[in-house]
Amino acid sequence: MSFLEHLEVMRWHLLRSIVAVIILALAAFIFKDIVFDRIILAPKEPVFPTNRWLCQLGEILGLQRLCINSDPFQLQTVKMAEQFSMHIIVSMVAGIVVGFPYIFYEFWRFIVPALYEKEQKTASGAVFYTSLLFILGVGFGYYIIAPLSVNFLGNYRVSESVISAPTLRSYVQTITSVVLASGIVFQLPILVYFLSKVGLVTPDFLKKYRRHSIILIVTLSAIITPPDIFSQVLVALPLMLLYEIGIVISRRILRQQEAEQAKE
Repeated sequence: MSFLEHLEVMRWHLLRSIVAVIILALAAFIFKDIVFDRIILAPKEPVFPTNRWLCQLGEILGLQRLCINSDPFQLQTVKMAEQFSMHIIVSMVAGIVVGFPYIFYEFWRFIVPALYEKEQKTASGAVFYTSLLFILGVGFGYYIIAPLSVNFLGNYRVSESVISAPTLRSYVQTITSVVLASGIVFQLPILVYFLSKVGLVTPDFLKKYRRHSIILIVTLSAIITPPDIFSQVLVALPLMLLYEIGIVISRRILRQQEAEQAKE
């Protein structure tokens, strides 16, 4: 295929992805009560599952600090069009999040013809595993990191004389950035897989920088969680597990490559 023919094929893949996102965004726009009241604004409410479970656990352990978001705060808007603009932005983000598996599927369909048959078989589950990890990351960000972040940022005070009045925009930006960032971070095993395939990452390299990654993860979890060990471990453990999974994947790829070289 010529360069222009490749561009034509890519254009149709992009067009289908954009149409899917627009359709899903329109659905989210129509059902705004569900999207906002039951999803976006839910992490700041005491009845949110994570908040409720942590409060119950805090009562059992005698650690009141575990009870987060027990006093829900009100959000405000300071511009005439802010609520409408946030409605549009949230709808688009919802369309991207829900449509991610299809978007990646279209991207993968564009990439696959350029791979050798052997490479296609090796990466045949790329769409499934990438989508699964993204969904797990979004769930982790929404149910774990989001309520902890809302509790920390919503109750943080530099001085008692300063009144905290969060806006709808700042709240939505916090939730969406946390959720999307978690979905991306959970792609670490996929990234390690492909980097290991091309030889840019090895198990020894990942082991060498394991301590650095642990320090980075623990620091991040300490920043976004309340000042107790349980919350920090709750956030840090899954991220550490992802790093260890990356080491296992890289080791497996290296062994496969060594076995193939031995046969040759």
